[in-house]
Amino acid sequence: MSGKVFLIGAGPGDPELMTLRALRMLQEADVVVYDRLVSAEVLSQHSEGARLIPVGKAPKCHTVPQDRINEILLEEADAGHTVARLKGGDPMIFGRGSEEAAYLMANDIAVEYAPGITAAQGASCSTGVPLTHRGLATSVQYVTGHRQADKVLDLDWKRLADPESTLVVYMGVANIGQIAMGLMTENLPGSTPVMAVGSATTPEERRLVSRLDQIASDVRKADLEAPTLFIIGQVVSLYAEQPMAELFEQAQAHG
Repeated sequence: MSGKVFLIGAGPGDPELMTLRALRMLQEADVVVYDRLVSAEVLSQHSEGARLIPVGKAPKCHTVPQDRINEILLEEADAGHTVARLKGGDPMIFGRGSEEAAYLMANDIAVEYAPGITAAQGASCSTGVPLTHRGLATSVQYVTGHRQADKVLDLDWKRLADPESTLVVYMGVANIGQIAMGLMTENLPGSTPVMAVGSATTPEERRLVSRLDQIASDVRKADLEAPTLFIIGQVVSLYAEQPMAELFEQAQAHG
């Protein structure tokens, strides 16, 4: 008798941000197939005796190709196991969860979902920068800052360059210069504030506040690496007003 697969959003890293549903599913699983960005604290919540299978991918380093990940999930479920497919953030936001679900359901495997707090929400809460704010941003747009197999980054710059919207860029470290140029070409001012947040909600979180025409240079100088998320828009101007921002800057100054 076939098992089933839980597609679980682990959230951005802080285990306290997991949903009760996600935690229950993880603890019911016989096998946990997990991504590179799932924190050790989250992973440690698995049931005693569960078998762990790492399938993490890094930029330009896919040690386990997506096709093989699909096969692993199918093989384990076909063996009658309850499988937790554990993904950072939310499996349905740039997580390829829908692709894996389609493959499994095409092979008659039952799939259930547990949504997760996506990195944008985690970064917003940890920094105090809202994604929408009355008078500054009436909408928010999520985009991914890279293309599979290094294809051309063909984003709709005109739509994204909306001064009344907040733009959140996932996986954009390598292409942030191109992204900034594309937005400025469509008349988004170079003075537009930008915040880069690395490893949001974890003890390794790093923050960088810049502006659109300087962000690429500032990211290089700061040596920011993935996973880093970019929040672009007037909402970033609220960061300096947050007490937590002042505490963070003081902590940085004292090493």
